[in-house]
Order: sequence, then C-alpha cells, then structure tokens
Amino acid sequence: MDRRLFLKLSAALSGSMVISTGLTGCSSTAGLPENPVSFSHGVASGDPSADSIILWTRAVPAGDSPSATVFWEIAADSNFSDILRSGHAKAIAARDYTIKVDVRELSPSTRYFYRFSTATETSPAGKTLTLPAGQVDNVKLGLFSCSNYPAGFFTPYLAASADESIDFVLHLGDYIYEYAGDGYATERAAELGRTFATDNDEEIITLADYRNRYAIYRTDKGLKALHQNKPWIVVWDDHEVANDTYITGAENHQPDEGDFFKRRAAAVQAYYEWLPIRPPVSDTDPTIYRTFEFGDLLSLYMLDTRIIGRDKQLSYAAFTDEETGQFDDIGFTAALVAEDRTMLGLQQRDWLFESLEKSNATWQVLGQQVLMGKMFFPAEIFSGTPREEIPSKIHALADIRRKQIAGQPVSDEETARLNTTMAYNLDAWDGYPAERETLYKQFREKGKAAVVFAGDTHNGWCNKLTTGNNQAVGIEFGTSSVSSPGMESYLTMDNNEAHRLAQALPLLVKDLEYCNLNLRGYMTVTFTPQEVEANWLYVSTISSEDVHIASVHTARFTQAELLS
Repeated sequence: MDRRLFLKLSAALSGSMVISTGLTGCSSTAGLPENPVSFSHGVASGDPSADSIILWTRAVPAGDSPSATVFWEIAADSNFSDILRSGHAKAIAARDYTIKVDVRELSPSTRYFYRFSTATETSPAGKTLTLPAGQVDNVKLGLFSCSNYPAGFFTPYLAASADESIDFVLHLGDYIYEYAGDGYATERAAELGRTFATDNDEEIITLADYRNRYAIYRTDKGLKALHQNKPWIVVWDDHEVANDTYITGAENHQPDEGDFFKRRAAAVQAYYEWLPIRPPVSDTDPTIYRTFEFGDLLSLYMLDTRIIGRDKQLSYAAFTDEETGQFDDIGFTAALVAEDRTMLGLQQRDWLFESLEKSNATWQVLGQQVLMGKMFFPAEIFSGTPREEIPSKIHALADIRRKQIAGQPVSDEETARLNTTMAYNLDAWDGYPAERETLYKQFREKGKAAVVFAGDTHNGWCNKLTTGNNQAVGIEFGTSSVSSPGMESYLTMDNNEAHRLAQALPLLVKDLEYCNLNLRGYMTVTFTPQEVEANWLYVSTISSEDVHIASVHTARFTQAELLS
C-alpha cells in the first residue's frame, strides 16, 4: 500500500485502542449517560499472547449521537464475581463505533471472561484464552477459510463454537467477499434469506461499503458464537479487498472503479476495525504478518501472501496467441521460474527466515492463504477439455495409473499422458516456484519440518511438501470452506461423483495425500511433542442452522515421518 496512505491509516488506528495493564483502576457504569446503545454484533477476542488479549465489540448509539462511552470488564469467572480489570472506552463514528481493548499483564494459558456495558445495556459475555508458556504438552487449533454470506449459513462456525476442545481459532482469509448481491454464489441467497441490503448490494469499493459488508456478515449466528467463545488469530486473503489481489492491483478491480490503492486502504481500515486484531503501529509500515509462540511446542507464523509483496499472477492465456492458439512455452517458463518472482516480498521473507532461525519450538507452522503443495495435473485435463468432460478424463487417466501400479503393460503414449503435467492454479504457490524452493531450502538447512495451513480453494487437501529434488520438507493441511462452493460446483458433480473423483486425484497428483471436493466444513489440528493430528470436519448442511458434523477424516504425522 502507498506509504502515505498506510501511515495515515496507522495514525488513525493507533489511537483506537484502550491499553489496559495491571495498573488500571476499577471503574463502573456509574455516571454514564443513559443513551441507548446496541451491541448487536456481539463480542470477540483475538491476537492472544501469553500475557495479553484484544477484546472487541461494536457499540452503536441510538439516534444521531456521534459517540458512546462503554464500560468493559474482564473476570476470572463466568459470573463476573472476580473482576480482574475494568475501564471505559469510547465508540466513535470515525471507527464505525468499534471498540478494542488491549488487556495486558495477564497470566499464560488462562481462561478469562469479558463483557461490555452502558448505563442501560450489557453485551453478551465472551470467553477467551491466553497463549501457553514454558513446557506445553498439547494445543488444538481450529482452521477456517472462505465464508460467503449469500452461499449459505456459516454452520461450520456454529458447530465449532460448541467444541470445548478447540483452544484457538485461525482464520486464513476470505472472511468476507466483495462481490455484488447477484454475483458469485448467490443463486440461493433469496431462498435462504441471505441477501444484502440495498445500500450494500453492489460490489464493495468504498470504506462505507466494506464496513456495511462486515456488518451483515457479523449478524450470522455461527460467526457471532465462534467469536464469542474462542480467541481468534486472523489474516486476510484476497476477497477482503478484491479477487486475486496482488501488490499493485487485483483481477476484480477495474479502471472505472477508481484508484486501487485508495480502495485497498479502505478495505484494510475496515478489516482492522471489525476484526479482533492489533492495529498497525503509527511509526512503522503496517503489516499483518506476525508470530504467535505456544511455549516450547510450536511457533506459528501468520503470513501475508496477498497485499504487501505479491507479484501479479501469471496466466496461461497471456502467453497464448489469440489468432493461432500457439502457446509460448519458452516465454512462460522463463517468467514462471524467475528468481526474483515473489509472493511474500523481500522484507517479509527475511523476517520469516530470521524467525525460523531463532525459534526453538518443536513445531514450525505457517498460517497462510493459498496451497503450497505442488498441484501438477496431467495437462490434457485442462487443455481445451470442456468442463463437463473433466471428471471422465480424470477417471480415464486414473485407470492408466492403476494399471501402472499393478504392473500391467502401459504404452509410451499413455505414460506421456500421465507425465505431461501443468499447474492448475497459478494464483497459488505453483505460480511462484523459485520462492517456494527458497523457502523449502530454509527448512531443510535447519532440519525443521514445515507444517503449512492453507485455505482459499474451498476444498479439503493434504499435500506432502517436497523440493524440486524430491526431498521431504513437511506437510500441508488445506481446509474446506465455511460456505463457498467447491469443485463440485465448478465441475457440476453430485456427491457420489465428487467422492469418486477425490479418490482418483491422488493417483494423478504426485504429492497429494487426500482431498475432499464437495463438502463444507473446517479443520482441527492438534500438536503434541510427539505428533501432529489433523481432522477435516464436514458439516451436514449450510442450508439451515440445524447442523451436525456429518463426517471426519483424520491424518497423523510425526516429525520423522514428515522429513522422510
């Protein structure tokens, strides 16, 4: 983002939080005006450390009042009989009436309860948790991505909110979508009662647009419940700004939509207002990448692969002659493997490598947006094959692979069909292979296994991570979407066909261990000193709020297995 815009944003946001330490005195609602205030968007907490937590709410005053003063308190018990800290905070229109309190000097691995109130109203009570410190035996994370309001109810959030075993929530991006009310995944919006208000029914571009979009998302029952019951660690992907965002633009930003950097500044400001995350500091460039330390068990690095460093995505079409259809293989390959091609940017990459060097934790974990594993499909699947014929093409190729595995004769032509591959998604790390190899090299040199989290694709994935020389680096866990449609929609498959295709793909994609192509849900990932256990949990429906967990897939790995 343009530095002046970022610094202006930083200055605005740096004063938006109340900083609370052990020296803060007690206070109450006594003396507060009796102006009615709405806490209609609930409460939230996030950005935990071993001794601090961000508390969040939105307090909208009635009428035309430009501000409201709110009383907050944090306690050791759900009855609020043991108040540990309290104070006042002001909700003002310039911050969309959102409030953040940075409560510090807390105890590690401790459950706290909090709420906000005025002279006449009290918010729902939230519960939160600080990070553990020292020797840690177990941490369980919940992973989420891609919640599209018109597509359905956020039932994965709702199901997870009742799971007491989840310690912390990680959201890997696409918390909102920028599209118009008649755009992507809106086919059932009216039927489900998931339409936008008339003042927010077009593609969102301005600060008011982004704020209003967050406001409608935060009315969802499941989202409110998960924010209320768990501390969140968040990072953005592209749709918090616009589809396929990169450092200087986005696929879904057009010249007639104004200045891209102004749009991005508005999107970032709304994000920091509405999410329980520490805002940028005014005297530095605001960056979202940061580290969370879970004692000696794991170091979690939340990365930004979108806004601050990503070069523009390549496309096969840009290297294809429109008249002859001839593909410029030499030009494409040269652009793809360029050593300076980056997704992270030099500053973030250096920070990550230095952090990896310093960490003594058992597990090194990357929380980021897009698939890192090599997703090289046989080229004929996507080379001019009509979309409706792709599943049958995959099955035919999988049958050839099955013959190979069984030791049956396979022709040279069939072998070539299997071995001629292409990356199916250049927006993912497959479009930035040189930087990926540089990252893998860092893990290999340090003898540390990489555990990578990814969202973005709307499907569940488990990928082995290997270098160009087929050396093991680690494992990738890709979570399904909360509500956005997956490959079953793109390829128009019913559940049975999607299941069959998910069984076939690992035969064709070398490093692919597991995939699910049609169900919505989330993941839990549990770390112990001995192993990491991943669970893909899929919900019964997103068409109503009457939900249960319909199926679970589990995978477990030790450090030794990940590096062998």
